[in-house]
Amino acid sequence: MSPTISYKDSSRQRRPGSYHQSVDMEIKPPPPAMYMDNHTERLGEDDTEALLQEHNSPSYMVPQGYRAELGSILLLLFLYVLQGIPLGLAGSIPLILQSKNVSYKDQAFFSFVFWPFSLKLLWAPLVDAVYFKSFGRRKSWLVPTQYILGFFMMYLSTQVDFLLGDVEGKSPDVVALTMTFFLFEFLAATQDIAVDGWALTMLSRENVGYASTCNSVGQTAGYFLGNVLFLALESASFCNKYLRFQPQPKGIVTLSDFLFFWGAVFLITTTLVALLKKENKEVTPSKEETKGITDTYKLLFSIVRMPAVLTFCVLILTAKVGFSAADAVTGLKLVEEGVPKEHLALLAVPIVPLQIILPLIISKYTAGPQPLNTFYKAMPFRLLIGLGFALLVWWTPKVQHEGGFPIYYYIVVLLSYALHQITLYSMYVAIMAFNAKVSDPLIGGTYMTLLNTVSNLGGNWPATVALWLVDPLTVKECIGAQEQSCGTTAAAELCTKLGGSCVTTLDGYYVESIICVALGFVWWFLLGPKLKKLQDEGQSSWKCKRTN
Repeated sequence: MSPTISYKDSSRQRRPGSYHQSVDMEIKPPPPAMYMDNHTERLGEDDTEALLQEHNSPSYMVPQGYRAELGSILLLLFLYVLQGIPLGLAGSIPLILQSKNVSYKDQAFFSFVFWPFSLKLLWAPLVDAVYFKSFGRRKSWLVPTQYILGFFMMYLSTQVDFLLGDVEGKSPDVVALTMTFFLFEFLAATQDIAVDGWALTMLSRENVGYASTCNSVGQTAGYFLGNVLFLALESASFCNKYLRFQPQPKGIVTLSDFLFFWGAVFLITTTLVALLKKENKEVTPSKEETKGITDTYKLLFSIVRMPAVLTFCVLILTAKVGFSAADAVTGLKLVEEGVPKEHLALLAVPIVPLQIILPLIISKYTAGPQPLNTFYKAMPFRLLIGLGFALLVWWTPKVQHEGGFPIYYYIVVLLSYALHQITLYSMYVAIMAFNAKVSDPLIGGTYMTLLNTVSNLGGNWPATVALWLVDPLTVKECIGAQEQSCGTTAAAELCTKLGGSCVTTLDGYYVESIICVALGFVWWFLLGPKLKKLQDEGQSSWKCKRTN
């Protein structure tokens, strides 16, 4: 229910995650529960093929235990942790902005920050094809990208207080924040492309399965550090209550401190990787050297043009409209109603075990020939949980008291979120299983990545629209000043100047929740069966005709 929930309905498409597999559920499940980001995991076509073919190099002829490559496994794990830091920080900004009473249109604008991980397929072929052979195919992008990230974070640490309006007399500069963090996430997505590709060749064939584990665990841990831990340590009330003997006006760390520290970590570790870690060039097939960027984009276009794929794309791009209000707005509304943002973030902690177990359980029902049946069956339950979230927001101010919220309130929130995760993962794992089932094995990496990217976009654009519509759908009246209204910002300011106050008579969130659920059930009745019918298409409908 965190604001990020909406952005990462699979941030990690590889697992499935957010809060992320990174299938982000690649199938690596998402990061902490509340953040269903959804960055699709990108496995390069050539890298995938390299793993499937027989290699004559000694590293593939002599079986190796994981201990022999423990250093490489730990390096991958740490690189994915670094990747999760920008994701977590970006996910914390909407909560911070909400505590500063920014408009939902501003929140909608900032939500574009979460798009790069769903759009990285657009520049992934470039990262795969352009590099310095002497330095290393993946290091050619990883090293400069992480250096830029490090310097960028250190510079941002000097500007972020100004951008967030923490300087006296200033309000948050949402446009500048969005542009800054969009670049931040773009760099993180580029790093993800390089690390995903390197993961497949850094480890031997016997141990390459650990790459997915490193991605899921590392990215989730990084998101936790950048979001949950940061919000807790940044909160003065949390630190004063649990970590200090003497109250202080600020938390233990500030966003500026946090950015500077991790910027320094990026710079130090990148230098060590550049100097000490060599790429294993023996496992790089020669055909990668001749793979052209143009050919890759032509291949993507040819895949999209296939009738079955095109139908799937249209359906999955519209399937998540019904969940957009619940996923994108609920967390922000709870903060608006007084729930401490750090408490919402900490609710992700007990959900993590559930997120680990769910894909294992659900995969038993999606492993057959009709994985989308699980998607279809889970959808109405997820829609109804959206209405439950609206009731939760309505109930929140009624249980608030002077000391905060009672423990039973947080138990209800946690249970609601757990139920939401069960339905979300059911749909996520089902889609990932279907994508893997229909992807042409000859071009599996590119094909799977395209389908996962479309799935992610299907969650991103409704979230942005849902945030943008909250304010227009909200009705406010000016109380205490005659013949004044609160329809616009200027009118609201005039109402206040004349001694009145703007009172919400109809919250757009509730209107939107009902509309979204209604649209969701319409989709389920009319288009859901069409999605299930795609499972009956023969393999020939999904095979791409490649031209030389």
